[in-house]
Amino acid sequence: MAKDVLCEVNTCSHWENENKCNADSIFVAFNKVKEATRAEETDCQTFEKKTE
Repeated sequence: MAKDVLCEVNTCSHWENENKCNADSIFVAFNKVKEATRAEETDCQTFEKKTE
């Protein structure tokens, strides 16, 4: 698990000062497509396409 997960959604119960996320796990969903190839197609700005 990443030790420095940042999040700007301060209305979330897992949000802490300095945009820290204190959730035990993170779930990233598709935003616009069924097979994401770019960060803009997910709800995660750190998305990098997995190479096979």
